[in-house]
Amino acid sequence: MSISPFTFLNRPCDEVLHWAERRLSQAGLRAMQTFDLHTARAASHDCPCPNHGTEACDCQMVILLVYGEDAALPVTLFLHGNDGQTWLSIADEPRQHVDSKLLAEIRQVLDAPVSVPQDG
Repeated sequence: MSISPFTFLNRPCDEVLHWAERRLSQAGLRAMQTFDLHTARAASHDCPCPNHGTEACDCQMVILLVYGEDAALPVTLFLHGNDGQTWLSIADEPRQHVDSKLLAEIRQVLDAPVSVPQDG
């Protein structure tokens, strides 16, 4: 499986997650979160950040399965953030038959030149 970013946002991952979920929903797509690195790391107190080496880092990875109205199979969307920046990637797995129309729609919705509102 290959994962290559298709867009980059200069915002923390948690803010981009809320923005992406809103944008996908407004486009009639349904996103289901299947993984959250912060939640996974919370169970292990001795799991230092490989990038920063400390417990107080902002590294985050979230995985969403994105479903379209007509697509039976979802597209796997990765949000990877650290140092206040977030990269969005789609998993490219040859064995996973992804609806090319759904893939294009997700990219169009999330690669639009808009600003991500700040939480708070």
